[in-house]
Amino acid sequence: MSCKCGYRMFRLFTIHPDSYRGDSHYLHPQLIKLIHPSLILSQTVIMRKIFLALAVCSSACLYAQQTNTVLKEQAIADLQTQYNEYKTIAFQIWDFAEVGYKEIKSSALLQETLKKSGFIVEPGVADIPTAFVATYGSGKPVIGILAEFDALPGLSQTNAPEKQSAGKDAGHGCGHNLFGTGSVAAGIEIKKLIEQKKLSGTIKVFGCPAEEGGSGKVYMVRAGLFSDVDVAIHWHPADENEVTTTSALANKSAKFRFTGLAAHAAAAPEKGRSALDGVESMDYMVNMMREHVPQETRIHYVITDGGKAPNVVPDFAEVYYYVRHPDKEYVKSIFERVVKAAEGAALGTETKVEYEIIGGTHDLLFNETLAGVMQKDLEKVGGVMYTAEEIEYAKKIQSSFIYKIPEIKTAADVKPLKKEADKATGSTDVGDVSYVVPTVGMQAATWVPGTPAHSWQAVSCDGTEIGTKGMMVAAKTMALTAIDLFTTPGLIIKAKEEFIKAKGSYKYEALLGDRKPALNYRD
Repeated sequence: MSCKCGYRMFRLFTIHPDSYRGDSHYLHPQLIKLIHPSLILSQTVIMRKIFLALAVCSSACLYAQQTNTVLKEQAIADLQTQYNEYKTIAFQIWDFAEVGYKEIKSSALLQETLKKSGFIVEPGVADIPTAFVATYGSGKPVIGILAEFDALPGLSQTNAPEKQSAGKDAGHGCGHNLFGTGSVAAGIEIKKLIEQKKLSGTIKVFGCPAEEGGSGKVYMVRAGLFSDVDVAIHWHPADENEVTTTSALANKSAKFRFTGLAAHAAAAPEKGRSALDGVESMDYMVNMMREHVPQETRIHYVITDGGKAPNVVPDFAEVYYYVRHPDKEYVKSIFERVVKAAEGAALGTETKVEYEIIGGTHDLLFNETLAGVMQKDLEKVGGVMYTAEEIEYAKKIQSSFIYKIPEIKTAADVKPLKKEADKATGSTDVGDVSYVVPTVGMQAATWVPGTPAHSWQAVSCDGTEIGTKGMMVAAKTMALTAIDLFTTPGLIIKAKEEFIKAKGSYKYEALLGDRKPALNYRD
């Protein structure tokens, strides 16, 4: 934390052009008024008052810096004492492995943890049963911490270092069991400091379901839940420790449903109209379209229903599409072209088509001011150190990779802060939050170096001590950054100025329109 009052007084002395006229006792007129506007004093007396004011200011700044350091050390130590408790919670959510909007047990566990710690919890916000907002304190500033907890379908895995199904329908391939728990841990730590009168303001933990394609935070933003928040803090599991400078791809997704006429595929094919033909015709046209869209575009699809038996002409078929691009306006226009492909496919196959918007997320606004603060805090906390047993586990995980393998020791490193935002590669509904409030985030090494997200290797790591260690790196860093924001109001002012400039004249509007939450999108 830096002190700026002395600098401002120095500027008042030096900015006047006559400051250098040769009179060593000359002072800027504004400074004379600042020191004592009602009296006419000698230059010597004023100089004495300046030095006294500077001394007082320096002492105050030094005290504030020392207080900030003490609070951070207290937070780090206290969080470490709660390591086993938070590990237990993270492992429980890992075992629940509940997909988007179905996170009943996971959400309830986090809510109960916050309630026991003294938070007031509002469940079922934004018309989403598993979403919640937990609040402690009063007044400004209001700092929000985002918590996710949904799993991914089809990624069942034990915590063994080889591919081994856990016999479930889903798994935490993106580490949201750690994400939610780590964020709750950071929130509780700040609550303790507010309760002890060492910080003043409000801490909020936002329980955010269905990040994986369900756009949970979008509905929360649309409901105005972030309207009083000054800064939002988040993190994400990864294979390295780094403050997030990467933007995100804006994304719009939908399920296209074709209906046709059923018939015996061999005895009376002419009497049928295949809904699957409609889906495949649409897919073919979209694949042809890939040559004629901006190269940053990403289009993905999966056929979620293609019929039930080969000898029955399918009268229903469904395909699930994502359209992504760094620019949300391009996403809108390219999505409309995908819709036209669907309509053309229906026309050509004599079927009917309708579509349902499932999700839509913005790109992510990078805030350099906040990133610089979090970088110092991450460097203070440090990375993840492995035991000998964990190194052996990591080697076995890495033996399954088919690409260049990074060194295991890089899990202990903290990457330097990048000056410019990286090229976007994925999508997140945190992007929508970043368009309504200054937002900062980081990644922590919860996975063995080289592990990709949405993989069995990631699921495995998320259920081990390696994952927990990375989670605690994130919890400590977020707590420290929150302390900086509570104790240094100027940071929030500067972050908001940067946010307003980055957002420009754009008025936020959800890409998914006014639809209600797609609570059954995983069905």
